[in-house]
Amino acid sequence: MSNEPAAPSAVRPRRVVTDRRGGRSRPPYDSFNLGSHVGDDPGDVAANRARVARELGVGEDRLVWMDQVHGTGVAVVERPQDGPVPATDALVTATPGLVLAVLAADCVPVLLADHEAGVVAAVHAGREGLRKGVLPAALSAMASLGARARNVTALLGPAVCGACYEVPGEMQREVARVAPAAAVPTRAGSAGLDLRAGVEEILRRAGIPEVVQDPRCTVEDPTLYSHRRDGVTGRQAGLVWLG
Repeated sequence: MSNEPAAPSAVRPRRVVTDRRGGRSRPPYDSFNLGSHVGDDPGDVAANRARVARELGVGEDRLVWMDQVHGTGVAVVERPQDGPVPATDALVTATPGLVLAVLAADCVPVLLADHEAGVVAAVHAGREGLRKGVLPAALSAMASLGARARNVTALLGPAVCGACYEVPGEMQREVARVAPAAAVPTRAGSAGLDLRAGVEEILRRAGIPEVVQDPRCTVEDPTLYSHRRDGVTGRQAGLVWLG
């Protein structure tokens, strides 16, 4: 797991991105799969999630997961959950110690934080979520808790790069209507999508001044899960919380 330095503030938002190394899952999920919906052994997933909690120094009940559906649903969470938040692609909290988790294996895990207001969010931004508006929905929920765009910083985790993400031309045009920067050619010269470029464009348009991209491509990097590359596979996680 790789840590981003915490903001120099009393609130101290923290962000972590996992990869596929160091867990208990067996092939094709080997080995640090955190997705419970991909066919992996539930005991192995539970052990991997327990390791996340130990590494972060929190109780397992403080990890908040989503049942992601490639939509625009946003949930504001104030306390530990009994299970994954249903039909949700963004989590927002102002409660210290709650760790918000977003799962991905090509989509963009977006970790947002306003260190002044003490508000964080984890967003699952795939092609459909990007097109439908999951990012503005998440920012609106953050604003309802006092966050201001000028104080929000963003970390975009690893995702499929534009050179590897070939799509039909009409699909590219649909996304480009919302985020023109996402429309790029693939390595082969066909229509492609750079989801992180599209996410950054939308965030900067919303007034967010600092957007940092993890440059790794999930398809190209064997230490990361990629559904496009492998089909049946696991999920890595982006995690954000107030320390």
